[in-house]
Formats: sequence, C-alpha cells, structure tokens
Amino acid sequence: MAYVYPPKMRAARDLLRRRTRIVRHGDDLKAHVKNTTSQYNLPPNNLDLKYPCAREAMRNCFDDAFVQRNIDLDLNIIAFYRHELSSIECFIEKHAKHHNGRDYHILTSFPGIGRILALTILYEVGDIGRFNTVQDFASYSRLIKCKAESAGKSYGTQGNKIGNAHLKWAFGEIAVLYLRGNDKAKAYLLKLQKRMSKAKALSALAHKIGRCVYYMLKNQKVFDEKRFLTG
Repeated sequence: MAYVYPPKMRAARDLLRRRTRIVRHGDDLKAHVKNTTSQYNLPPNNLDLKYPCAREAMRNCFDDAFVQRNIDLDLNIIAFYRHELSSIECFIEKHAKHHNGRDYHILTSFPGIGRILALTILYEVGDIGRFNTVQDFASYSRLIKCKAESAGKSYGTQGNKIGNAHLKWAFGEIAVLYLRGNDKAKAYLLKLQKRMSKAKALSALAHKIGRCVYYMLKNQKVFDEKRFLTG
C-alpha cells in the first residue's frame, strides 16, 4: 500500500541512503587499488585502506607515474569519504534520537545491530504501525516473496524487486553479524541446515530476525535471546 513518509524524517532518510551509495563507491575504489596492484604483479595488497597509514603505504608503490597518480586519486577520494562519512553518521544518529529515540534504543538491543543498521531500519520503516501484520512487514522487507493475486485468486509468487531493498540488505547483514562469536546462534543455523542449504538457512535466519524486529518495535520491547532461539 502507498505510504506517506513522515516529512520531518524524509530528508534524514535521503541523506542516509546517499551515505550508503557513497560507502559502496568507496568500496569500488578500494577494489580498484587492489586490482591494479595485482595487474602490475606487485605483492598481494591486504592493507585496509580506511586507515591513513595503509593509504600512505600505497603512495609510492608504482614506477609508472601515471599509474601512481591513478592510485593516488583513489586514495585521496577514500580519505575524503572517510572524513565526511564519519561526520554524517554522527549527525544522523544525533537527530535519530530526537526523531524516534525509543525505537533506536530498542533496535540496538539486538546483537549485530549497530549504529548504521539501526538507523537504516529506523528510517526505512518510518512508522511500524503502518504494517498490520508481521507478514506485511516481511514482504515489504523482501524477506518473503510477494503473492500475485487478482479478484481474490492467487497466482503464485512473483515480484522479487517489490519492497524495500535497504531493509533486505540490513537484515542480511544482521544475520551474518548475529552469528559472530555466538555459539547458540551457530547451533540454530546448523539445525536449519539439516533441512536446507546454507544460503537458504541464512535467508531463513534473516527472515526470523525481521519478524523479531517487527514485534520488538510493535510491542516496544528490547531483544530477548531466549525467546528468539526457542520461538
């Protein structure tokens, strides 16, 4: 259903979306540095270019001045992005606490949901009350396929692009982060893998997380891992 997004939060959501595009462009620049290193038969580049010392280590690697200038261009843009993105993230987080501080606090209670993922869910959802059921929310988040219906008749599922791509990305990231160092979560994933492939098990976990987030926001309750893994 069409939804009129709250005007007071609209500009913040757009800024957060632009931040995501810039982060992905920064990843492309890092990949270009790594691929160029391989192209010129230099030792494998395992440096993390988000750090200034790693960027400086790449300043004089190439004998060809044009190649080095090409890499310097990447490094300079990456450095600029790092500075600006840090400032933007703090700016958005500060205002998120005014827009909907309670929901932001609830979201960060889930292991694996940090600042950026919490902000993404907060601003992409807007008002959780617009979803009448958890199925509506899961469908909007692209965690389940949409039904094709006409005149009350169902014609299967279709429309993988219908819904919110930002929420699908967020819940996929949360599923991976939730598993890190969490033996109980890993055991749950192995249980799912007895019935399906690993990729489908991860998708099922992301779906379960999405349902959990829906009820957390709907009922204004923080995360309860015992209920989550046994539910």
